[in-house]
Amino acid sequence: MLLIQNEQLLNFLKRNYSKSDLQEIFAFLQKQNTLKFSTLKNGLFPAAMLDENTEYTGYSNVWVRDNVHVAHAHYVWGKTDIATKNAQTLMRYFTKHRSRFEAIIQQPSLAKNVMNRPHIRFNGNTLEENSEDWPHAQNDALGYFLWFYCLLAREGLIKVSESDVETLALFPLYFRAIEFWQDEDSGHWEETRKISASSIGCVIAGLKALKQLNFNADFVAHCCQYNGIVITPRLLEELIQQGNAALNRILPAECIQDDPKKKREYDGALLFLIYPLNVVSKTMRETLLDRVLENLEGNYGIKRYLGDSFWFPNYKSILSQKERTADFSNEIEKRDAFLQPGEEAQWCIFDPIISAIFGQKYQENPRSNNLQQQTHYLNRSLGQITGKDSEFGAYKCPELYHREGEKYVPSDATPLLWTQANLMIALKFMSTVCWVE
Repeated sequence: MLLIQNEQLLNFLKRNYSKSDLQEIFAFLQKQNTLKFSTLKNGLFPAAMLDENTEYTGYSNVWVRDNVHVAHAHYVWGKTDIATKNAQTLMRYFTKHRSRFEAIIQQPSLAKNVMNRPHIRFNGNTLEENSEDWPHAQNDALGYFLWFYCLLAREGLIKVSESDVETLALFPLYFRAIEFWQDEDSGHWEETRKISASSIGCVIAGLKALKQLNFNADFVAHCCQYNGIVITPRLLEELIQQGNAALNRILPAECIQDDPKKKREYDGALLFLIYPLNVVSKTMRETLLDRVLENLEGNYGIKRYLGDSFWFPNYKSILSQKERTADFSNEIEKRDAFLQPGEEAQWCIFDPIISAIFGQKYQENPRSNNLQQQTHYLNRSLGQITGKDSEFGAYKCPELYHREGEKYVPSDATPLLWTQANLMIALKFMSTVCWVE
């Protein structure tokens, strides 16, 4: 089923796209500011573009994970100046607060208190940490940064300084100190701490990228070490093997712990291990993709996981503004009590990634079914763009759709920059196919 929120886009949707078709879509979305990114002067991105009615969400803050995804989309489109500026500012942030890594490396027990961990949500303008409690145990965010920064450095887009190398050295030692392969973190969705395959996979991607950077002359010249410990390829490989062993035990599930509050069979975050991180085999890629599509796909988007109570039906009428954005990581059952099975919010960040994954598959094996699926999920992504009746205005990329009364409507984090970024990637993959043909 294909739902189109904005009827104006019906003129652009095709079952088979040509190069000119994609150029027209991109030009039209650019004209409508659908793909406009609000950027801070230092190159960081807030999570969403807000007004006085949605400022309460806190999405004006910077999240490390979101910034990497948005910056990576610009990298994919060849806008490397935007991507590198973002990554370099994130590096300055981690360098400024490197004491959090150092303290836990020296005394791993400190990691039990999540406020002692590196903060993954902060004030992007000042690079200062926020004072409020937040579930900062998010190994995925740290893995994403390490992966992306090393990717740019390996391609020579970033010249790595001695200070940068010193900061990079902290990441593997921190991951070793917390034993990331069995560390309970709050992961992509910042909720109940558990041993998550999606977080472990992100760390593996970061460690692999750092290991590859060892062949970069600028990097080697500064000798990656901390407090006399040299970060050798062997040390990195040992950590990677620990992560892979854990990942192989858990996948294709997200979490296999016995606690029913933690155990989870399906999770949309696992898609990112396929793209952009590429840390699972092609066989596992098929399994993860099938499980998401069979169990989490809805008419309006993709559910994060079954039982997800974030933006449950009538969220805005039941919860106050303060309650809507509260930290439920330690008491998720309070929010879960409002959810009826099958009424989870449906997110807009996944369909474009699924389209990109099918695009990868088509490039590997140009079967018509792969191209059909790539096109279908691109069209679903375009169909999620808001129409004229939306309270946020037309041509916006929402975070998600949830039920209010009898209608499915976007959440207050509209437009969400992460959704915009993923749509850019889906369009790029489709345009590549068209150009090849």
